Amino acid sequence: MNSVRVRFAPSPTGPLHIGGVRTALYNYLFAKKHNGTFILRIEDTDQSRFVEGAEQYINNSLDWCNIPYDEGPNKPGQFGPYKQSERKSLYKNYADQLIAEDKAYFAFDTPEQLDALRKEYESKGETFIYNWHNRNLLQNSLHLTEQEVQQKLSEGHPYVIRFKVPENTMLDLKDEIRGDININTSTLDDKILFKSDGMPTYHLANIVDDHLMEITHVIRGEEWLPSLALHVLLYKAFKWNIPHFAHLPLILKPTGKGKLGKRDGVAGGFPVFPLQWTDPKTNEIASGYKEDGYLPEAVINMLAFLGWNPGTEQEIFSLEELIESFELSRVNKAGAKFDPEKSLWFQQQHLQLKDDSFFVEQFEEILREKQITTDLDVRKIVLSIKERAIFTKDLWDLSVFYFESPTQYDEKDLKKAIKEDTSELMQELTDILKSINNFESTTISDTVKNWIKSKEIGFGKVMMPLRLALVGSLQGPDLFEICAILGKEESIRRIEYFINNS
Repeated sequence: MNSVRVRFAPSPTGPLHIGGVRTALYNYLFAKKHNGTFILRIEDTDQSRFVEGAEQYINNSLDWCNIPYDEGPNKPGQFGPYKQSERKSLYKNYADQLIAEDKAYFAFDTPEQLDALRKEYESKGETFIYNWHNRNLLQNSLHLTEQEVQQKLSEGHPYVIRFKVPENTMLDLKDEIRGDININTSTLDDKILFKSDGMPTYHLANIVDDHLMEITHVIRGEEWLPSLALHVLLYKAFKWNIPHFAHLPLILKPTGKGKLGKRDGVAGGFPVFPLQWTDPKTNEIASGYKEDGYLPEAVINMLAFLGWNPGTEQEIFSLEELIESFELSRVNKAGAKFDPEKSLWFQQQHLQLKDDSFFVEQFEEILREKQITTDLDVRKIVLSIKERAIFTKDLWDLSVFYFESPTQYDEKDLKKAIKEDTSELMQELTDILKSINNFESTTISDTVKNWIKSKEIGFGKVMMPLRLALVGSLQGPDLFEICAILGKEESIRRIEYFINNS
């Protein structure tokens, strides 16, 4: 295999969808697996759809996701520039080459003329296609005389350059994911390659840039599969080496029906963009994974599994492990259903891989923001609750009882916890706790459990009301760890308050 060179080529027409991030990720993984080069190319030839801030958003998203490109707008290489708007002087020569070789032609048909033809075909129950069966009858250089063509060009008539698709040729195409594809060229239309405003269409610019940048593998979304035949024909027309193509499956709505979109995220309460995006025209804000508290490594792991599997039982991968395991042959053909709950699972799994110091730092920042100072052991607090956290922002809700003594109790919890002898047991428990000199969790646990056993009662008769007294609910970390963190005095105070107010 020649040195692998792949590219991610988004258009700056809005925020980068997670489907685009996955395309970038698969390109990156493939390149790094084969010690190749990952390129970012901004395809901004359609200036009418350009959105302010979108290009910077693309860069910021790739940075946050830790998918760094090797060559691109901010990392010049020998194949630049890496923005198509800065390369537009290149494309006309290639369009002219195809004209000279009778592989393309000038077309002067006006939008009104083409619209009339479409309506005429529709009235017959047919679909108008501009190709071999009618191109010699329309307003183009195949039908007009050379003198008429030159006159129109010199007079500045608007025109497009269309590719002259070969008639009745069987194309044998190869896709790295979907296998062999056979298409008869007679079913294709003569796509526009270049416009008189000096700008190429996507098809010409894409092919020329991929060739000049020596791209070896084109890994892109399924939506470009219908363009595969045309792109291969263009490579053949220029007599260039054809890269390997791989078309990735769609990311589907959680229902499995249709492509995942922004509205699905709004309706389902989950992000579909890596970073928060504010529409410059409407000021509408779309949530992002970063701002929602997700770790970038969790998002990457989740996206990798939307269309690919390693062929093993392993699900949690670091970026390095993904690079080592990734193979295009293990990318699925079928669309991948997005599962918001699975995203949360990946997030929690990766959060739990963080070391204790990370949790402590995050929690201390939360306390600073809330202007809370405490004499309690913050590290012990964090270690007692971290396993239940999905996001670092959950740490406060999971630990608030350490800082705010409960004064009210849920009626349903009280009915479960309180029996006729509860008050008496709780009073006796306070005496037991007062007798403990070494107020550490293991000592508290041994002492209280031995007392419960000696009374020959069920553990729930003590543990449920004790949890309500300390936490305010029937949830939370290990009770004896809570006692140790709160200290003897505060633990007893809470139990006595519970006795008098429940």
